Amino acid sequence: MKPITPVLLLLSVSILLLTGCLSPITLNRAVLVYDEAVTKAESEQLLINIARAQHHEPIHFTRVPNIAATFDFRVNAGGTPALTGDSGGLLMPLFGGSVAENPTFTIIPIEGEEFTKRLLTPFHQNKLTLLLRQHFDVDLLLRMMAQEVRLHPDRLHNLEMYQELNDQDHYFYFKHGRQHGNSRSIHLTEAQEHRLRLRRHRHQKQIVYRNSPKTQTSYEMFRKVVLHLSAIQDQQQLYAEPLTFERSWTIPANSVSAEGFQALEKEFTVLYNPHDNTYTLSKQLLGPVLITNYDPDILCCEERAELYDLTSPWIGNDVAFDIRPGFPGGDWPIQGSFRLRGFHAILNFLGHSLNEESEYPVDKDSRTPPIERDENPPMTMDLIVSDTLPDESGLSVKSHGKYYAINTAEPYAHWNQNAFQLLYILFRMTITDAPLFGAPSITIAK
Repeated sequence: MKPITPVLLLLSVSILLLTGCLSPITLNRAVLVYDEAVTKAESEQLLINIARAQHHEPIHFTRVPNIAATFDFRVNAGGTPALTGDSGGLLMPLFGGSVAENPTFTIIPIEGEEFTKRLLTPFHQNKLTLLLRQHFDVDLLLRMMAQEVRLHPDRLHNLEMYQELNDQDHYFYFKHGRQHGNSRSIHLTEAQEHRLRLRRHRHQKQIVYRNSPKTQTSYEMFRKVVLHLSAIQDQQQLYAEPLTFERSWTIPANSVSAEGFQALEKEFTVLYNPHDNTYTLSKQLLGPVLITNYDPDILCCEERAELYDLTSPWIGNDVAFDIRPGFPGGDWPIQGSFRLRGFHAILNFLGHSLNEESEYPVDKDSRTPPIERDENPPMTMDLIVSDTLPDESGLSVKSHGKYYAINTAEPYAHWNQNAFQLLYILFRMTITDAPLFGAPSITIAK
């Protein structure tokens, strides 16, 4: 009988090779399958919640924070004598194997504090800036994320065009300053008095235009403003960066020790004034995000201070803009701010647009530059709602006895697909905070 040691060695090597091949193949398949399953589940949840919003039902999400998959690899190997011929004394190898998968999913409903933070809290302006850096259309972003635009009337030319506003279409904000009898007298410099008068004048009356088709004139004005910004973006002349400004303080030089001076140099720019033996400390600070049609670096200190005063006091979900004459889009100089809304409000907006608050076409303002490809869809995100599954539909879900699917028909197939992608990104962005951006400005282009 021939020795069998080489055969056993061959069997051992084959088992090792078979196990090594199965592991990465199985892992790769599992990662892709689980990733596709989670993405599909979250996407369908978005469509279902739009359907719930359409029918004024509670919005509810569940999340899958963890997936643990355990794989059990079993490989069997053996040998059997050859059945015929002179080789009957040899051992023929036999192989067998199996893979057992035992996944564990963690499914948690979004509720309580997490529900408030993720779904009800308005989006921060930094998240809008982050998405602009990803080359999303500012028109699409603001139509989905903004609940209203507030315009300063002294920067609105031809205001008589909008005298059709009624009490349901707009409202005004009045800010009054009160002086208490026990208040101390404060002496202001001429520059401070100028900025204070400017700030009071600009904030005395703000016209608010809601992003709601129920208020026709208000809605149309909102659409015209975001279309104007989109046309500027098409020319790659739209800037969106935090407003930087410089603050300075003067302190006596003899009040600073050597250790204190080293600490100040880490935080401030320090300038010594020998004529009065003082230090001037200056520091650049980041203010609110400002959308402009010009490079913010061209602004002088006083102009920056005025813009900062106009946006102050500001809150995190407001995004200010300043469109000036002499630059792209400057034929319609406007100044104001957008107020962003939360994810829950976005779903309600999309759901209600399917019936009672349907969006409709709005033409751009006559002073707005041409829009690339004349892209101005009537709907922020067009959904098909039908009794049967639409032909050539991609993502779809059945809810309330109807099929809901993204409208992929031309001419706005690309817009609608981008709108759903944006909706999904916004849902994911509710998990964490967006980073703050530094001072250097950039041009926002599609």
